[in-house]
Amino acid sequence: MGSSVNDFDLYRPSEEHDMLRDSVRSLAEAKIAPFATEVDEEGRFPQEALEALVANDLHAVHVPESYGGAGADALATVIVIEEVARVCTSSSLIPAVNKLGSLPVVLSGSEELKKKYLGPLAKGDAMFSYCLSEPDAGSDAAGMKTKAVRDGDFYVLNGVKRWITNAGVSEYYTVMAVTDPEKRSKGISAFVVEKSDEGVSFGAPEKKLGIKGSPTREVYLDNVRIPADRMIGAEGTGFATAMKTLDHTRITIAAQALGIAQGALDYAKGYVQERKQFGKAIADFQGIQFMLADMAMKVEAARQLTYAAAAKSERGDSDLTFQGAAAKCFASDVAMEVTVDAVQLLGGYGYTRDYPVERMMRDAKITQIYEGTNQVQRIVMARNLP
Repeated sequence: MGSSVNDFDLYRPSEEHDMLRDSVRSLAEAKIAPFATEVDEEGRFPQEALEALVANDLHAVHVPESYGGAGADALATVIVIEEVARVCTSSSLIPAVNKLGSLPVVLSGSEELKKKYLGPLAKGDAMFSYCLSEPDAGSDAAGMKTKAVRDGDFYVLNGVKRWITNAGVSEYYTVMAVTDPEKRSKGISAFVVEKSDEGVSFGAPEKKLGIKGSPTREVYLDNVRIPADRMIGAEGTGFATAMKTLDHTRITIAAQALGIAQGALDYAKGYVQERKQFGKAIADFQGIQFMLADMAMKVEAARQLTYAAAAKSERGDSDLTFQGAAAKCFASDVAMEVTVDAVQLLGGYGYTRDYPVERMMRDAKITQIYEGTNQVQRIVMARNLP
């Protein structure tokens, strides 16, 4: 069997990916980490993070170069989200949700829509949110009630979307709405709605367990009249586009979970070396060492699964649906386990807000819930077994 020098690079990120990680980590530690506690305590949008990410062109790295974006591949996007989440989960939702909201346009939008909406996103002039869930349509997204009725060259949208990340801050919203009630999922279409469109308003921010710096609000659509050319793809293809989008973006949630877990592990590792009991550092006790070993092992397994899924996302592999669901499900379960263990390793200190691991534990929980609960991920995996 022939072999070349490049064979040794087969199973690792490229040098460019490693350099990207170093630069994002430096930026995150210098410009985002110092505000993470305050952002969580005050439940305010991480404006400093947004400005730092935009200034360094890291707020929406997935936008193709042809629309003024960085044209980053799926693995580079994962690395950006992972490194930001390592210090502040709320801030990592900026690049993650910009991808989630705009990917339907990237995948299915007309050339005109791409030019109109991806350009401002790439420049940092606008953020993009994704409106799929509703008060009565969570895991059963096809049961949505929001309607879009054709009226000449326009569509008129009416309905309520719930759990919308960065609602009120984003300028643009990808909205799924029913255009043909008889056809269930095949009667759903996708549209771009702008914050400034008449009839668009927002509910009060939800009071959440974690990710408190990222506003989650209802979006109200009250006779919102938009040009018909704002439909993303053909009529009736919106649900298929929404599901195809999630195949790719679940990997960004895996990345976020991975970053949270890594941040908690790093903090706990440093803490046990400093903390002394019974005359020595608690890191010298085998019970503590085994906990850290298990945490590190799980984080590394989650990373391999997530990066492999990102490579599949980039290539558009046929088993992407399974791999994306697996990465999201596994990494988020790991994030929850590792953050709970990190709190345990800090003992009483871990339970206080003076240390970051309790915030990481609260933030980790949402990764098991959004973009499809981990129960739904298991349904998706079972239906798409490789």
